[in-house]
Amino acid sequence: IEDETQVSRATQGEQDNYEMHVRAANIVRAGESLMKLVSDLKQFLILNDFPSVNEAINQRNQQLRSLQEECDKKLIALRDEISIDLYELEEEYYSSSYSLCDSNDLPLCEAYWRQDFATLSPESLSMPLTAATAEQSVTTSQSSTPSHPHVNGHGAGPPEHS
Repeated sequence: IEDETQVSRATQGEQDNYEMHVRAANIVRAGESLMKLVSDLKQFLILNDFPSVNEAINQRNQQLRSLQEECDKKLIALRDEISIDLYELEEEYYSSSYSLCDSNDLPLCEAYWRQDFATLSPESLSMPLTAATAEQSVTTSQSSTPSHPHVNGHGAGPPEHS
């Protein structure tokens, strides 16, 4: 038995179909809005989570500092090894018969490190190193006896510096 209403059956079917499409579209739009809200919350948390950002920065700083200390230790060890090897090579070179150096020449390491603190006056300690060295060389050239013992024209060796 068919109920007689003001709207025919075909029209009622179309209206129900349209209503389902509208409700489905509303559900989809609400889901997309929720997904965008979740995405915005994640982005906000990532960008504005200062304690975790600061912790990550501090952790990276500690890693880089430990790497720097390790590199510094290796460089210091390398410098010491090279210094010892250079000193030994200069000793060998200046004690060999192939040395063509003047008797007043100093090995590089000794010329760099040599400083006779006993002959320096208190005034020369306050002046720059180059001026003190120049003053020392003037006083050394004026005296007839050398202040350092020389072997084969060169000093016995520089003091060890670390």
